[in-house]
Amino acid sequence: MEITVKNIDNSNLLATTTLAQSDIDAKIDRLAVEAGKQMKVDGFRKGKVPKHVVKKMHGEQLEQDAESEAVREMLDAALAQADIKADELLGDPTFKKYEKIEGGIEVEVEISTKPSIDLGDYKKLVPAYERPTASDEEVAKRVETLAEQAAPLESITEDRALENGDTAQFDFEGFLDGEPFEGGKADDFELEIGTNQFIAGFEEQMLGMKKGEQKRIEVTFPEDYQAENLKGKKTEFDINLKDIKTKGTPELNDELAKKITNQDDATVDSLKERTAEQIVTEEISKAYNDELKPKLLEALVAGYEFDLPRNILEQEIDNLLNQKAQTMTPDEIKEVQENSEKLQELRESVRDDAINSVKATFIVDAIAKEEKVAVSDEEVYQALYYEAMMGGQKPEEVVDYYKKNNLIPAIKMGMIEDKLFGQLLELDKKED
Repeated sequence: MEITVKNIDNSNLLATTTLAQSDIDAKIDRLAVEAGKQMKVDGFRKGKVPKHVVKKMHGEQLEQDAESEAVREMLDAALAQADIKADELLGDPTFKKYEKIEGGIEVEVEISTKPSIDLGDYKKLVPAYERPTASDEEVAKRVETLAEQAAPLESITEDRALENGDTAQFDFEGFLDGEPFEGGKADDFELEIGTNQFIAGFEEQMLGMKKGEQKRIEVTFPEDYQAENLKGKKTEFDINLKDIKTKGTPELNDELAKKITNQDDATVDSLKERTAEQIVTEEISKAYNDELKPKLLEALVAGYEFDLPRNILEQEIDNLLNQKAQTMTPDEIKEVQENSEKLQELRESVRDDAINSVKATFIVDAIAKEEKVAVSDEEVYQALYYEAMMGGQKPEEVVDYYKKNNLIPAIKMGMIEDKLFGQLLELDKKED
């Protein structure tokens, strides 16, 4: 088999050959013999099925298998000729030509390899920024808010009615068509009035009640309420207001600091230090997402020039095109599907973004290896578990979704990028 290998650029090459029909026929015969040793066909002993019978029964499949084997051999030979290792390949080869002719099959295959990037002094591309600090005023204001939130509830001493912002302690029982319903009763329930935690109209009708007062109110459950028997139904509630409470005036001391931080050794000073660190962390996070990360990505993409593997670039164009299609109307999608020029125009409209995205991925990967930054699968799963729990989802279902849709590599790459950029920007560096 004679193979011609031509470099398109530093990341792509074109391998060309003609697969001889005689070689393919020989492979078909060999595969038929091998299959005959495993087959059981009426009229023949097991393992003794003749080659011509196997070919008659499975000729089309044998031909496909033989051609696939010939192509694999061609690719192996092309890689050996080009001195390319298997781990340098990216994605599947792209067939530019596969044409059956008299005497064989003409094949042209484009092969993409991992680009080589001369990183040089990449740290000079890292944008400078002034690390934020937390002022005494910011810390004092945040600590005051934390103290107010942690302050204990105290019963009011004055004789006044229930107001918004008060916490009502009360018993209640609900009735549907005059009969109590399941889940509609509670004793000594505490509710901050004005937070709209209950059904619309419930809290509003409690306003103006005084300690010891009893009242019957009417409310209508929403149409989308989870309990089928209560959806859209008018109900009545008997309420017995037992107490009215408000937040006490907090006294900032070590005991309150322990309550706020849930740490036995906390003090007012350690609370302030921790609060200052939290404020700085929040400001750094905002600066990173809004300014530093975009600037660094832009600088890295602009700072390097190298050939991109064409198959990976085309995959990214497909990805961006699919995203764009989600914002298009059915008529617009149909027009693109029926008009090849329109489709090509649309592909070109996202090409620059795809180029920048693919470039950034390879640059980040190269620098991450240089900086010895890595993220394990376990770290990815932990991040997904946390995200699921914060969103009220089942972690196992979220992880399964990402696995089934092959999204784990993208999540990992994003985590590597953030970890690397944080290291380059020295975001975790403490002030002296």
